[in-house]
Amino acid sequence: MLDKSSKIYVAGHHGLVGSAIWNNLKARGYENLVGRSHKELDLLDPVAVKAFFDQEQPDAVVLAAAHVGGIMANLQYRADFIYQNLQIQQNVIGEAWKHGVKKLLFLGSTCIYPGEAPQPMPEDCLLTSPLEYTNEPYAIAKIAGLKMCESFNLQYGTNYIAVMPTNLYGPNDNFHLENSHVLPAMIRKIHLAKCLNEGDWEAVRKDLSLRPVSMKVPKMVDGQAAPDTAAAKATQTIMATAASDEYTILQVLRHYGITPQAVTLWGTGSPMREFLWSEEMADASVHCLLNVDFQDILDNQDFINNRDGIKEIRNCHINVGTGKELTIRQLSELVVKAVGFEGEVAFDASKPDGTMRKMIDVSKLHSLGWHHKIEIEEGVQKLFEWYKASLN
Repeated sequence: MLDKSSKIYVAGHHGLVGSAIWNNLKARGYENLVGRSHKELDLLDPVAVKAFFDQEQPDAVVLAAAHVGGIMANLQYRADFIYQNLQIQQNVIGEAWKHGVKKLLFLGSTCIYPGEAPQPMPEDCLLTSPLEYTNEPYAIAKIAGLKMCESFNLQYGTNYIAVMPTNLYGPNDNFHLENSHVLPAMIRKIHLAKCLNEGDWEAVRKDLSLRPVSMKVPKMVDGQAAPDTAAAKATQTIMATAASDEYTILQVLRHYGITPQAVTLWGTGSPMREFLWSEEMADASVHCLLNVDFQDILDNQDFINNRDGIKEIRNCHINVGTGKELTIRQLSELVVKAVGFEGEVAFDASKPDGTMRKMIDVSKLHSLGWHHKIEIEEGVQKLFEWYKASLN
């Protein structure tokens, strides 16, 4: 059992969930927290991770660090997603075990479930059919992480808990237009379109000063497009920053579907998604860290005996979410209302939708004593207000 003096290492404590978990632990009176930025500790480096554990000897670990992104990033950087996440998990979970860490909380993702999973998705539907192709490498890495926790528990008697959050959003979210998740990207796009629509170039430049935007275009030769040869298919990057001229800014933002009159979003708008406020995910995570043991899950879960008479202990992870969903189009309408944008929101059906539904069954979480409080309507408004405040 962890007490207020226990040393807790939060890996990824500057990220969306990690920072919220850090603040939640602080609010509960846990002051002996340890965190390292990426510059201070590269979790891909096994030697550095070992040295960190040798020095700090934490009592508990929260593994909230991960390489994450939206559909575009998952499609373009498939190797990065599987390699980096497997490496981070291997290093941190492995060293936690070698150093006798009492409690570990591993954060995964509900993208671990099959693309055609039953709705809502129970923990038991894991590995029952193929994964969604767009995020398969990331999902496989996260499945490996939860199976590491489960396997260490079964073989070595450790107390590692794996939680699988639904789509998260909240303070310190990633608003990069190329690799952010759907909600923060949507908020930023619609905010920029509103500013352009109103001719508020000061607000546009303030946004770009904090988060510059780029696009790649073919290189020009003497004012002409480079000839279509293998040697000449190079590209150049055009940046939209606070110092850029208005034409360049409009050109780059249009590349991301942002114009003064309209915002174009990927897909059809018909996929259903569930969203959880990141600070509530943090509260659920800390609840599990402090109050849920692996034995509690074993005691409250039915396991089958296979044909060889072996009890199959599996799917001991915990879904964390609201158990409620809405369409991407409905989400965009909430964002438009929060931002006050009077232009049009269009959908580009030539772009991928991803999984059509991803609502999770949260009955196990409820049985363990935790329920959400913040609904999506309130959360969208709260995130937009946080984003505006971040620009000041």
